Amino acid sequence: MGVKIMTDSTSYIDESVRNKLDIKTLSLYVSFTDESIKEIEIENKVFYEKMEQDGIPVSSQPAIGELYQSMVDIVSKGDDLLCIFLSSDMSGTYNSACKVKDKVLEEYKDRDIHILDSRSNSMQLGFAAIVAARAAMDGKDIEEIKKIAEENFKRSRFLFIPDNLKYLKKGGRIGGAGALIGNVLKIIPILTVKDGNATIFKKVRTKVKAVKSMVDKLLEDNLKYGIKEVVIHHINCYEEAKELAIKLEKKLNINIPIESIGPVIGLHVGPGAVGIAYYTEDELID
Repeated sequence: MGVKIMTDSTSYIDESVRNKLDIKTLSLYVSFTDESIKEIEIENKVFYEKMEQDGIPVSSQPAIGELYQSMVDIVSKGDDLLCIFLSSDMSGTYNSACKVKDKVLEEYKDRDIHILDSRSNSMQLGFAAIVAARAAMDGKDIEEIKKIAEENFKRSRFLFIPDNLKYLKKGGRIGGAGALIGNVLKIIPILTVKDGNATIFKKVRTKVKAVKSMVDKLLEDNLKYGIKEVVIHHINCYEEAKELAIKLEKKLNINIPIESIGPVIGLHVGPGAVGIAYYTEDELID
């Protein structure tokens, strides 16, 4: 008997890491007029081609039946379960999982299930699942593991730069006025996730300056709090992400993986976006 970790596909954790740490991942969906597709089953190139043809789809959470069966598959084998999902302001996954948990525990009363709202997505969510899974493999109990994940939320940051704001504007993930200012004045925003929603961290005039500002913030956080792990995110701009990773590896002297952001988050940000997710040794206080 042990503790298993479950997250969702918007964590964008590398498959090899998921397998090594035995992290269960539930896929969210993107729904076009004619079909609904698990985001883990469509490549970004195909997705954006389809989006140009068919328009911007909507995203949706895993079905209740999928949530239920995934939980049962774990607790029925004698393990406890910690689920860490994307922000409840971005998806109904967390709220649905809380309801499903109660139903599962009616049948498996001797098991323990905790559901955490990461208040974020992408590898800011992914890092919480990773540190929790490592703690589980070290034999810690579910209360200790839950605390480790919650502390990671306080020590992580996600900064990203869209190539343009039309997707955020259409998707309603940022105020229309903010999108209009960015497009008309050619201002490039650095975005972050705060209080569960995408918000503007800083505005600059060019993407080059935006990337520099993003890097400067990471290096500032490294001096203040000590960087532990970093991932570079991108959407269909791998070479740009690779260049950024190489630059940061030289400055931080650590290996920095590159992970693509999938369709569920990507449909709100659009191709050409690049970002950095990381967590620190000490709690971030600004």
